[in-house]
Amino acid sequence: MKPVIAIVGRANVGKSTLFNRLVGGRIAIVEDLPGTTRDRIFADVEWSGRKVTLVDTGGLEPDPGSSLTQKVKGQVEAAIAGADVIIFLTDVREGVLSADYEIADLLRGCGKPVVLVANKADNARLDSQAAEFYRLGLGEPLIVSGQHGRGISLLREAVLGHLPAESEEVSLELDLPKLAIVGRPNVGKSMLLNAIVGEERAIVDEAPGTTRDALDTVYHYQGQKVLLIDTAGIRRRGRVEEGIEYYSLLRALNAINRCDVALLVTDATEFLTAQDLHIAGYVKEACKGMVLVVNKWDLVSGGIEDYADCFSERLKFMSHVPVLYVSAKTGHNVEKVVPEALQVWRERQKRLPDKVVDKLIKDAVLAQSPPRKGLKRLRILRAYQSDVNPPSFTIIVNDPELMHFSYQRYLENRLRQTFGFRGTALRFSFKKTTDKRPERTGV
Repeated sequence: MKPVIAIVGRANVGKSTLFNRLVGGRIAIVEDLPGTTRDRIFADVEWSGRKVTLVDTGGLEPDPGSSLTQKVKGQVEAAIAGADVIIFLTDVREGVLSADYEIADLLRGCGKPVVLVANKADNARLDSQAAEFYRLGLGEPLIVSGQHGRGISLLREAVLGHLPAESEEVSLELDLPKLAIVGRPNVGKSMLLNAIVGEERAIVDEAPGTTRDALDTVYHYQGQKVLLIDTAGIRRRGRVEEGIEYYSLLRALNAINRCDVALLVTDATEFLTAQDLHIAGYVKEACKGMVLVVNKWDLVSGGIEDYADCFSERLKFMSHVPVLYVSAKTGHNVEKVVPEALQVWRERQKRLPDKVVDKLIKDAVLAQSPPRKGLKRLRILRAYQSDVNPPSFTIIVNDPELMHFSYQRYLENRLRQTFGFRGTALRFSFKKTTDKRPERTGV
């Protein structure tokens, strides 16, 4: 396993800014508000040829005053327990506060190497103020500016100096199945993630909008490694506020783009809302696979038939999607979620021989004539599968503009009836033939 480096400190000392600087990109949300990062955020990076996992954490409050801050503290303590090296971040502008002393006491007792860092030293005039951090009893503070990049190379060297001896490391496969848990706020996405992996990997709270970043968890299922991506709730566009919530929405939509299969979590007590359908539309537009996960099934008394009729009526555009009725709270049917998603993922890897695709499409044309525009009719000359994940089909025609969406849907249905592709979107590309023969009209 790659060594783990955790960044800890009280709220608003610049942990996420430093995390992004060390990673080399905007992964953690950065906002000038305390408590922005709540869960553990992971990123794999390579420093001087050494691969490590960097972990961002929420602001640590030694004596949390609410249930949510208590859960944040639990997440930070979990990060500390799992880390090989800890970066203790402080704010050189504010100096040593009482919370810094309490965190220092906690870290001294953890038995892990700690690199003390005085952040926000944006210019050399602030360097002298770092001397007071010796009082924390954790050695010489490194002076850095996460925002401006001062001292970052020295910080990397200091951390690498504390790492255990390098062993043979297994890199994360790039082709492992990626499953994104998406949905509206407060439908139980994080609780579902925790129920699947069997631990409180993501913070679960009754307040909507608890998860703000997209969280990655590698899960081992029957010898198969799976990447689970938890996301923030996707609100209607008109309800998305600027700042943190806007960036959370971008992370959630990016998670859909990254994944192979989206687990769209809905609330059984609300049937399918308009926003659920909007999110399903995002998944379809991105050409991803999807499993509809109806959560909170323990709270309803009706039968599956009522829900099935609703889904078939409102999700006509994604009738190929499997539906699971689960309760993340009680564990009902949770064990079926990953197997169902992996089956959809396997459908996305399916590749058909060119001759088989060509024959099916031409048989479909014989069964139902292509559309025409005026005297000109669509002619399909050849068809083949051009890619997988998503299954992609190229169809050579006389004029792509003659292809009507209803006829494309007809061809897609014929492919599904014969070859399945359950749960996954199909991608079509219509290309104009290079045949220069004059086009016949009236046929």
